[in-house]
Amino acid sequence: MTYLKIDNNKGFYRVEGTTEEWTELDQISKDDLLKLLEKATTEEFEMDEYEDELLQNPAHNIIYKNIYGKFTELLSNKTRFQDSVNLMYKSAIDKYTIELAEEEEE
Repeated sequence: MTYLKIDNNKGFYRVEGTTEEWTELDQISKDDLLKLLEKATTEEFEMDEYEDELLQNPAHNIIYKNIYGKFTELLSNKTRFQDSVNLMYKSAIDKYTIELAEEEEE
């Protein structure tokens, strides 16, 4: 699902993948960024590639460039982050999985 796009020389975003309602990028809030971050870490997240010449609005250009860069970095490291978290909590997950299995046997 695409959450960031470039259209008509401006950058746009949406926080709900089911709607076609796009908001201009200069209206993005901290809460919107957090929602996009959640989408990027939990589901298929796509965005138009940043191209300087396509964004004629200077504010949109700066915002899109920075968001695109950060999300590209996040998405490229997504698997590594998930593996790291899984490894960090592996012993606790294993312990409680065994305990639950033992309780179900009783």
